[in-house]
Amino acid sequence: MWQYILKRVLGLIPLLLVVSFVIFMFIHLIPGDPARLIAGKKATLEEVQAIRENLGLDKPLLEQYFLYLKDLLSGNLGYSIQSGAPVSELIGDRIMPTLGLTFMSISWALVIGILLGIVSAVFRNRWPDHLGMLTAVSGISLPNFWVGLVLIQIFSVQLGWLPTGGNEGWQSYILPSFALGAGIMAMIARFTRSSLVNTMKQDYIRTGRAKGLGSRAIVFGHALKNSLIPVVTVAGLQFGFLLGGSVVVETVFSFPGLGRLLIDSIQMRDYPVVQAEILLFSLQFILVNLLVDIVYSFLNPKIRYQ
Repeated sequence: MWQYILKRVLGLIPLLLVVSFVIFMFIHLIPGDPARLIAGKKATLEEVQAIRENLGLDKPLLEQYFLYLKDLLSGNLGYSIQSGAPVSELIGDRIMPTLGLTFMSISWALVIGILLGIVSAVFRNRWPDHLGMLTAVSGISLPNFWVGLVLIQIFSVQLGWLPTGGNEGWQSYILPSFALGAGIMAMIARFTRSSLVNTMKQDYIRTGRAKGLGSRAIVFGHALKNSLIPVVTVAGLQFGFLLGGSVVVETVFSFPGLGRLLIDSIQMRDYPVVQAEILLFSLQFILVNLLVDIVYSFLNPKIRYQ
């Protein structure tokens, strides 16, 4: 098992180097000049050039990349062009609210999604199945920003139960987490139903029924565990999407997380912050996939030997 994990971890090193190179080049090839934004519209060409040299933006791109990589390997993410603050501090201030929002979203999405999938599979082609799948299709079809606006209108403006935005305590996480997790819940429900329906057709399930096992013992004692293998994979991938995909929902709810920081930094061409955030999103996506592979190898040991 440890040999499998070590092999997977070593395989991440070249992948991370490629990701860092692509992100760096992509950010620096975006039209716009941060030196001009900092200097202002009335600045002379000499003043803009002086700022560009001070930021190191006058050097060739490859030289800039290797300097960036050197700082990155030493744990230095650089300094914000806009505020001058260390990028690590800016991200450190915003990462906990985003992580809290993501964990809350994936938690309720997993619980409700798996329950809906089980009910739909057990009552296949009957009204609980149709109702569950209607909910799932609605969750996938509705854009999360629209769900967020509707939730604000109902629970904040009309009922006054929850805040419209910001981060003023645990109540501020409820509406954004529902808006962010609705699509994930729907996807997990559909995968759980499909996987459980296929598992219920297996020979060992028919053998269990022939021995007189009840429906509850068959579903929860035998079928559900094997059905959750693809669901674990989907949930892990969606967790990565949630961290990176919280940008729109955080903007709708004025939530002070990484998404808002990314939008503000892109508008100001704040290269160090944008690079660090996208690299962080990529890294967490890679680590989540690694964790999913490890969990998958526990559920299905044949994976380790392939």
